[in-house]
Amino acid sequence: MRIAITADPYLPVPPRFYGGIERVVDLLVRGLSARGHEITLFAHPDSRTAATVWSYGVPPHTSRRARLRELAQVGRGLWSLRRSVDVVHSFGRLAALAPVLPLRGLPKLQSYQRPISWEGVRHAARLAGDSIVFTGCSTSMYAGEEARGGNARWRTIFNGVDMTRYTPVTQVAPDAPLVFLGRLERIKGAHHAILIARRARRRLIIAGNIVAEGSDPHYFDCEIAPHLDEYMVRYVGPVDDEQKNHLLGKAAALLMPIEWDEPFGIVMAEAMACGTPVIGFPRGSVPEVIVDGMNGFHARSVDEAVAAVAQLGRIDRAAARVDAERRFGHEAIVGEYERLYFELTAE
Repeated sequence: MRIAITADPYLPVPPRFYGGIERVVDLLVRGLSARGHEITLFAHPDSRTAATVWSYGVPPHTSRRARLRELAQVGRGLWSLRRSVDVVHSFGRLAALAPVLPLRGLPKLQSYQRPISWEGVRHAARLAGDSIVFTGCSTSMYAGEEARGGNARWRTIFNGVDMTRYTPVTQVAPDAPLVFLGRLERIKGAHHAILIARRARRRLIIAGNIVAEGSDPHYFDCEIAPHLDEYMVRYVGPVDDEQKNHLLGKAAALLMPIEWDEPFGIVMAEAMACGTPVIGFPRGSVPEVIVDGMNGFHARSVDEAVAAVAQLGRIDRAAARVDAERRFGHEAIVGEYERLYFELTAE
């Protein structure tokens, strides 16, 4: 098949550090190319993939004018390819599909890994009819939309990870640390992770990007930095794939004490690929990703998370890896998208 895939131009595909969506796009492009499909990718100019890259973007991407120009760049590109591709798959902004939405003979897929603009979805579904399907990286993202009268067709396809990049570790040291890995902003819950580790009397390693803008730019300085001591609570900065594999593989558990409805949380699948269980607050996708008592634990509070740390010995790390391969492995996820492409083109 000939497939056009779009990603926002803010990070290259693949990213070096943070960039969950870009990692999924990279995994998909590599997997589809290996299966013989011809891919055109709209993405950041520094992208290095198996696809033909249609680079675009107006740095620093922050102004309304820049965003509109970026949408126009993608829209013109998709319009020019409308007769030479079999499927258009957007991981970027839905508005970029505007020029091709009315073309009901061109199958389209819009994938969401972030909050959904429901007004835009309903408008796109009216314009495109059955030629468009929407996917969420967890059912939690769109659950209940049909009951509210939504006219869009939805599927759940989890985000995936390249299992070959993660080494399963079936046994760790009795004093293995807990790990927090993610953006260092309040909604991700690193401050809860510190409290959980201290009450459980376990070491904690924190890794990830410091967020110094937005509604709480002083979060790291005020609520994380004062607790760092280079032994019980240590911050190691952003980590690349090799460092992440080592960090997660040697951990007793990944802590996911989120304060928001996480659409997926790819770090959970990365931890499980190493055999490492996850203790998470059950919001958003967490109850779908963590099978309570098998690959981790649901914890509704800091106290429950502390109690879960004491139960980590119950987890079969080898079984957690097998489950991750089955549900989140790159072959499984590429296969799900491929089947959906064939389904769309057969209609």
